[in-house]
Amino acid sequence: MRRVYISGPMTGLPDLNRPAFLEAAKKLRSYGHEVINPAEVCSSDESWPSAMRKDIRLLMDADCIVTLPGWEHSRGARLEVYVASQLEMPVYSMSTFLRLCTHAIEEVGVRQLALDL
Repeated sequence: MRRVYISGPMTGLPDLNRPAFLEAAKKLRSYGHEVINPAEVCSSDESWPSAMRKDIRLLMDADCIVTLPGWEHSRGARLEVYVASQLEMPVYSMSTFLRLCTHAIEEVGVRQLALDL
């Protein structure tokens, strides 16, 4: 089991994109992972800097980061991915991570999301 941090776009999206975060958390938990989900922690009335400080602290407790579609267009998600990559934390797209979970029994080599930061 891994502690997985979910990163994705929130700002400017309806309901802060919570449905996508909650669905991702549900899928990850179904594979037995402990999920750190910023959509379950931050409130919609919180300022962006305050939410990001909280999120970065939560990220530090994760084993890896899993990105939702559109993360690359989100200032906050890009910051989270940058911090994770600089700290040599594995970064995966959601689809890649779910494929790895599906094939975990085979214990195949893990491929990380390639980032040119």
